[in-house]
Amino acid sequence: MNKKKELLVNTKQKLLTQRHQILSMPPEKALDFILDAPAPAALVHSFPEEDLYFLINDIGLDDSFPLIELASDRQWEYMLDVEIWQKDRLDIQAAMQWIDRFLKVDPARVAGRFSEERLDLMELILFNTIEVRIREKNQDPSDFGDDFFTEDDIFYVRINYGLFADENEQRSESTTQSIRTSIKTFLDRLSREDHMRYQNILLESASVIPAEVEEENFRLRNIRLAEKGYLPFDEAIGIYQPLKVTDLAKMQRKTSSSAKFADVMIEAMTLVPIYTFNILPKDNIFSRALQKIIDPILLEELKFEFTSLCNQLIAADQKEIKQRDTLDEVVLKAASYLSLGLEKIKASNHKPDSNQDVASLSKYFLINIFQVAFHEVLELKWRAKKWYNSSWFVKAGLPLSFWDEAFVGVLGGLLIKKPLFFSNFKGSLLYRDFSSLEDIKITSAVLDEIIAFDDLLALAQINPASLKTTEFLTYKNLLLTGWAVSYSGLNISENNLLTLDFEKFKYFFEDLWQNNGKSSKIKDSMKSNFLSWLSDLTGLDDFAITNRMGKGLEKLFKEVENELGRVALEFLDPKFIKLFIIE
Repeated sequence: MNKKKELLVNTKQKLLTQRHQILSMPPEKALDFILDAPAPAALVHSFPEEDLYFLINDIGLDDSFPLIELASDRQWEYMLDVEIWQKDRLDIQAAMQWIDRFLKVDPARVAGRFSEERLDLMELILFNTIEVRIREKNQDPSDFGDDFFTEDDIFYVRINYGLFADENEQRSESTTQSIRTSIKTFLDRLSREDHMRYQNILLESASVIPAEVEEENFRLRNIRLAEKGYLPFDEAIGIYQPLKVTDLAKMQRKTSSSAKFADVMIEAMTLVPIYTFNILPKDNIFSRALQKIIDPILLEELKFEFTSLCNQLIAADQKEIKQRDTLDEVVLKAASYLSLGLEKIKASNHKPDSNQDVASLSKYFLINIFQVAFHEVLELKWRAKKWYNSSWFVKAGLPLSFWDEAFVGVLGGLLIKKPLFFSNFKGSLLYRDFSSLEDIKITSAVLDEIIAFDDLLALAQINPASLKTTEFLTYKNLLLTGWAVSYSGLNISENNLLTLDFEKFKYFFEDLWQNNGKSSKIKDSMKSNFLSWLSDLTGLDDFAITNRMGKGLEKLFKEVENELGRVALEFLDPKFIKLFIIE
């Protein structure tokens, strides 16, 4: 490597180190560090567009004007690309707000080079924000009214304020003045820079075909963002295309990719985004596998891929990322699915290998590993949906709450469009993304229990019409109350398994327990009685019931013990008994 190239690489390495340092600082300290640097403009220009944009939002737009001023035209363009479009439509108000920010920090650049490079966009914005009239030779300027202003007494301009008024709300005076000031500042600067160009832009802006210009700008914007993983929604949603492990071999990396990537990295080292990589959780399979990678070129390639994957997730989930907390959710989701995918690939390998995860990252693209994980989750969803559509409880017209809190949590997570794991606030979250085969196993086991109880109730042939009359009905109090009713010698069909007289319940309650230290346990004979009752009700033998749902029934007995095992007969109060329906 010659000295000039070595110096360039060393400079970029230094900038890269500074970027890592900046992105690990609190926002206010990061801003001070950049502004105090020997060459703050070079440091800001070294940031990939995504990293600078997230940093600016972390610091706050009102406090980030010095960074916006130092940003390059390429970085400005990225800010517009992600901020001024609502799906496929240009958000004129957002566009004017960003043009206003650019004008405040560098009006000469907006009117000069930047407007030349984005001339069609600027003309489209002007078409939507101003009305242009040309004064005839003998025409009196007063004919145009007080709303019009002019730079040369030839072209008269009026601002279309109606576009900026909120629906059913009067536009504030400050908003009106801000819009007027921004447009006047831009036109005034443009006129002073090159008056002939100023006149041409006004003429062209009045005659653009907005639909065509907007469509072309949107197309070019999509091309630029697609390079960073921000695909159009209909393409980005492909990230959720399920992929079986057996089909993964077809998706291997090309052997020459790393070599080509190495050449690019030497020339564009500082363009590797690191913001998303910096906030990657350290305690999952994906992160631990990355720490084992010793090939620097592969590691940089994976950084590119991971950022692109996160960006595609943002596009597919149609998230608006302006705060770090929202980006944290996307990064955590990507890392969770990648961890699950790596674990699934490893489990499918019949020869255990401690370096399998590193080998998988070297061999397969991250998006394909993500799709392998989503396939595992989607299979659970499909199974839950298939059961749900033909289930007894749906045919009975019962609400989802029939399955009580824990089961409802799991079903709620599986039946949504993009399934989630019900963690029940373990780790502070009620729901989170699936991140391991253990999550799949736990959820699958709960789903098995739900299906087993539903099948059991279907065999019992309970009249659905009678169930709707009971408030707070769950599968637990339905089964337990039915058992208590039967044990009390009442006719099940006449009672409809719905309610039990309190005095009858006391009789059942006394026979239920065997004393065991501080708390009572349910007698084995009563558990056998429960199985016999279920057997008579459903036509299944005891072995078939216990073989399929023994664990579920044991958990049900345990819940009864926890709720009522410490309560003496004389202190029973129907108002506080949830597991039995008592009159």
